[in-house]
Amino acid sequence: MGSYTAAVSDAPLLEETVMTATFLYLALLAGVAALALSVYYARAVHAAPEGTERMIELSTAIRDGAMAFIRREYTWVAVFVVGLALLIGFLLDDGILRALAYVFGALLSAGAGLVGMRVATGANSRTTEAARRGGVAEALPLAFRGGAVMGFTVAGLGLLGVVLAYLVVVEWGGIEIGRGAEIITAIGLGGSSVALFARVGGGIFTKAADVGADLVGKIEAGIPEDDPRNPAVIADNVGDNVGDVAGMGADLFESYVGALVAPIAYAALVFVGSDFLIPAIAFPLAVATLGMAAAMIGSFLVKAKGEEDLAAGLHRGTNVALLLTAVGVLGLVFVVFGDADNPLGLWLAVLAGLVVGWFVGKISEWFTSDHYKTVKEIARQSQTGPATVIISGIAEGMRSAAFSVIVVAAGIGVSFWAGDWALGDGGGIYGVSVAAIGVLATLGITISVDAYGPIADNAGGIAEMAHLPPEVRQATDALDSLGNTTAAVAKGFAIASAAVTALALFATYTQAVGLEAIDLSRAVTTIGLFIGGMIPFLFAALTMNAVGRAANKMIDEVRRQFREIPGLREGDPDARADYTACVDIATAAALREMIIPGALVVVIPIVVGYIDTEMLGGLLAGALVTGFLLAIFMANAGGAWDNAKKFIEAGAFGGKGSDSHKAAIIGDTVGDPFKDTSGPAMNIVIKIMTIVSLIFASGFVS
Repeated sequence: MGSYTAAVSDAPLLEETVMTATFLYLALLAGVAALALSVYYARAVHAAPEGTERMIELSTAIRDGAMAFIRREYTWVAVFVVGLALLIGFLLDDGILRALAYVFGALLSAGAGLVGMRVATGANSRTTEAARRGGVAEALPLAFRGGAVMGFTVAGLGLLGVVLAYLVVVEWGGIEIGRGAEIITAIGLGGSSVALFARVGGGIFTKAADVGADLVGKIEAGIPEDDPRNPAVIADNVGDNVGDVAGMGADLFESYVGALVAPIAYAALVFVGSDFLIPAIAFPLAVATLGMAAAMIGSFLVKAKGEEDLAAGLHRGTNVALLLTAVGVLGLVFVVFGDADNPLGLWLAVLAGLVVGWFVGKISEWFTSDHYKTVKEIARQSQTGPATVIISGIAEGMRSAAFSVIVVAAGIGVSFWAGDWALGDGGGIYGVSVAAIGVLATLGITISVDAYGPIADNAGGIAEMAHLPPEVRQATDALDSLGNTTAAVAKGFAIASAAVTALALFATYTQAVGLEAIDLSRAVTTIGLFIGGMIPFLFAALTMNAVGRAANKMIDEVRRQFREIPGLREGDPDARADYTACVDIATAAALREMIIPGALVVVIPIVVGYIDTEMLGGLLAGALVTGFLLAIFMANAGGAWDNAKKFIEAGAFGGKGSDSHKAAIIGDTVGDPFKDTSGPAMNIVIKIMTIVSLIFASGFVS
């Protein structure tokens, strides 16, 4: 271990205890402030005009469909949560407390998704109306505020949940820190459980509707995107909310909680009896508090003068939040670790996380934005048909994964060295774990930027279905195109944090079960490694096939309505599509198909852990590597195909209705389950397997 230079006396211990309490209550205050800001933004959104009667009707249909789905989905998830809570309660030490923490985390995650989606579905028509009145300059802040409700609800509830659990279990309950940290870790598993099913179920729903709407509407019927004649358009817009708002919110909630819990759990195991223990537990909460404050300040800086300023206006808040956090943590390390040999090392570790998050997001932007050559080249390939579009998109997705791995590997190396320099033995992995907090420190504004995308997408759909002037759709399309890029950036951000957090949780697992090394000369370890490497591929296959089966049913239903409803395809004003039937098909398929892949990633680690703890170590290592690569590849390939299609729709290579456009639609359709179902769920897969292994570690060794 490294050493403190402070004199051995009761005074430093008292100071550290006071320091911990101070940061706990500051973190509590930051969580409350984030929730208060989300209320402020929600009121600002609801105060904006909703638009015409037709726009309100469409927005209501989308909201009702989304809320109906989420209620049914949460009913199914509740059964799973109760079952796993009973398993935790009966099999593990402190089982009742762990089960309660697990349920608490699940409730917070579900609540964050529900609140965010409710406001997002209320912001869509208001964003359309803002675009009608004042173009992108007026619509961007409104769409962002709708997303900010999600962002600061998720971040606020995540921070509040961890702090309240620590206060109840350790500070007020008197449970020693080692046991307390194990109990608090279950909050992360609760968030992960909801996130997994929300991402998978929402992803299957949205892509079944999207694929059905595109293939029959655009390719077969030759009607525009979001045309009200298409029976699948409402289901498509509902899917944007249940997949990209509720699902994404639950996803990043568990990422945030995992990033907070990982260094606390690691410190409680490794630094027991060390002078480092109290500061090492207080520091993650202090960084999160600073990041929250910086994100709140940054959120007020998002605005744009016109289309040319859109990207800069949206990223301005994020960049300011990152800069403020970096500067704040530089002072913070000397307050918390002032007596350590090299406190600057922990600042470097957090800075490495901030830089990794920014760079991985930037890589995603380079590969998915039509401002850069990758998307333009994929669009150019559309001139020779869908095959070359698909080949190009797959290749670019794989290339983006290589760049992202280099960045994450460098970040892990720097943060490990920095933590070791600061704290000595055991400090390296602690440095990696606080780097994960650096990645997610400004989560509030990161989610806000991401959740803005589905709102902009819905706004464009409402503009089309309400037959508003072309300039309104042009403004919403500009917002939507940027939203596709910000979604890819946020997915890259979440995946990078998942890789770093999973590594920290993995190291904590090895400490908990007494593994000093993963020995590949043991056959059982190699078996675990191959099984772990296989799981992300199996999960991707199951979820993509689920989208395919659901899309088949959706396509059949859309064709049936075009065939059986007189005048629908031709645009007869008296012919109305049956939107409800398509929503019901997507809902039933999503709920049925999400169970097996979701259960697999929870059950397999538990079964393997009871067989051999080192086999499980190999499994986690294999899943971490292949899961990270697949997640980046699928998210960026899908985003690139989507924006290549939009680049053509803006007038390039023949524009809408051309053969190039039809080829790009095929590429976009292939990319739909890549970027919105299998890819974004992959980061939850690698974390949920690690965290469930950590929670059940005491059962494995006993």
